[in-house]
Amino acid sequence: MTEASLRTEIADSWRRSERSGLDPAAGTDRLPVHDIDQDTELVRAARPVLDEMARHLADTGYCVALADRDCHIVARRFGGRNVEQALDSIGALPGSKFDEASTGTNAIATPFVLRRGVAIHGAEHFLHSFKQFTCYGQPIFHPVSKQLAGVLDITGLTKDDNPLLAPFVVRAVADIEQRLCASAADGERLLLAAFQAAQHRTSALLALGPGVVFANTAAIDLVDPTDHALFRELARRPSPSAKRLRLAGGTSVRVCAEPIGSEVGTLFTLTPLTETAEAIPRGRTDTRLLPSQIEQDIARYTRNRDRVLIAGEPGTGRSSTAALLAGAAPLAWLPGADLPTLGASAWCARLDTLIATHPGLVVVEDVHLLPRMLATRLSHLLDSTDAWLALTGTPEHTEPGQTGELAALLARLPHRVELPPLRTRRAELPALARTMLSTMAPGRSLRLTPSALEILATQPWPGNLRELSAVLRQCVERRSAGDITPRDLPPAYQQAAIHPRTGWEQAEYDAITRALRAARGNKVHAARDLGISRSTLYNRIRTLGINT
Repeated sequence: MTEASLRTEIADSWRRSERSGLDPAAGTDRLPVHDIDQDTELVRAARPVLDEMARHLADTGYCVALADRDCHIVARRFGGRNVEQALDSIGALPGSKFDEASTGTNAIATPFVLRRGVAIHGAEHFLHSFKQFTCYGQPIFHPVSKQLAGVLDITGLTKDDNPLLAPFVVRAVADIEQRLCASAADGERLLLAAFQAAQHRTSALLALGPGVVFANTAAIDLVDPTDHALFRELARRPSPSAKRLRLAGGTSVRVCAEPIGSEVGTLFTLTPLTETAEAIPRGRTDTRLLPSQIEQDIARYTRNRDRVLIAGEPGTGRSSTAALLAGAAPLAWLPGADLPTLGASAWCARLDTLIATHPGLVVVEDVHLLPRMLATRLSHLLDSTDAWLALTGTPEHTEPGQTGELAALLARLPHRVELPPLRTRRAELPALARTMLSTMAPGRSLRLTPSALEILATQPWPGNLRELSAVLRQCVERRSAGDITPRDLPPAYQQAAIHPRTGWEQAEYDAITRALRAARGNKVHAARDLGISRSTLYNRIRTLGINT
């Protein structure tokens, strides 16, 4: 079957699989198997439904498989031994992660991406080893939180295809969601009991569960609704040690997180710190878009008229940081991107004029675009003049330790400011969004609801602050005042990202991308520098969705 003859949703899935670096001939019999919890809310709700399905499928060639919200298979039921052996042979085992990056198009991975039921028939599977099967998968949504809880799949051999598979699975999913609803009610009662039992504490108390929030008076005074996204992120990875956080209102607190039951919720104890920064009154907003430490460094460099390299991914605020560095002094720009239109001679003449006559800060933007000759020329100018200069560039081209004319130029700047990408600043997203909204729509009292912030916090943000600004500007155009809900977001941002990275995965992602940049894309050298095998590096590149 050619890609041109595929249904649109299947062709799109094939392209996603290809972009992940997956080979259609790849085997899945050695997929890594992860430890799974057999006592989660989803498994408990699904167990009697799966048992009933198994009773109906007895002596047939069908299998049902349940995957959790992370795409790990957590339960299976079989109608016959032959299909069990066939699925074992392709790695469809409890604990295997069946996402498109590792298993291509199939009725677990693809419904997980599309968030709707999908049938996959024989040759429509991306991997050759899966083409012997026909299957139908239906996503399971938690009725309270409305978040994806898992996927239910029914699979059989291609020769046993049956049009009744879809309604059979849809009904089973409805039963599981109904049981999740009942379980959520029990969980809310358990969370409330834990919250009430802790009321004797003098600290601020906040309890978060799926779709429910409890707070005492002290917590209501401290916590803004926009902070809920941050606390829900903490609840995903509770730590036995206390954490220090700065809330949207400006108060720093020490937070202890206590999980209640299994997936019931989390009880947070908040203790304000005496060494907090000045709190920001309700109705006002923090005007900073840069991390506070960078802002302090920039203020010092401004006072001393220091030369600075400002490195950051596109959209992280390099130009804004340069403008902040200039302070009250005049500011002149010389973009490296103007070289093709101006020509090298005119560009150099403008550089010479600015160096000789401009009384304030001269910013050479995108210094990584300069050819070797101009990088050398600028190095000589830095050595022969006291002019105040700043250079901007991308991290991969300005990484310390490189060689060549550009590296020699950058070595002449005594200070480097590294602007963090937005994906590493998820905890700051509420404050950043409020700052941008107050600038775009002064006096209009616009605010993002916690649910909208939770969705935005899962996005990958390749365009960084510039992308966030564009999203919020569309929201401002749609709503004149009041709450911005998920439905007010641009269509592409109205659902949580499919694979939001955990903090650990993000750290892995950043470490691998840095190593690849330093090794100029050479994976053998990058693996050696990271201290891992080449096969492990390839696996992590594919799993984390790193473009190479």
